[in-house]
Amino acid sequence: QVQLVESGGGLVQAGGSLILSCPATGRTFRSYAMGWFRQAPGTEREFVGAISWSGGSTGYADSVKGRFTISRDNPKNTVYLQMDSLKPEDTAVYFCAARGTSYSGTSSRDTEYNVWGQGTQVTVSS
Repeated sequence: QVQLVESGGGLVQAGGSLILSCPATGRTFRSYAMGWFRQAPGTEREFVGAISWSGGSTGYADSVKGRFTISRDNPKNTVYLQMDSLKPEDTAVYFCAARGTSYSGTSSRDTEYNVWGQGTQVTVSS
């Protein structure tokens, strides 16, 4: 079983950058695709991006494409979300998640992820 703990959130001005980290515990971390999702107050959770179990493929929501980058370091059991050119509309709680099927590719559907972190707040001021 994988356990996830996000960190790296905070307050940043529009145009700035943040790097979120999501270290995982559990021997099988490297077998699972990982995703990042976010939820702003009063809205549903939405897909941000995902990376396959090998790191060979990534996928992004249109709203963050070209600004956010997902990567993973399997020896360190950590997945990252590099966020550049941040906008006020990026303000949300960000969650990392592990996909339920091992050795799988990316997915934008939150129902396909069965392990979730507690979330980290990202606030972008204008």
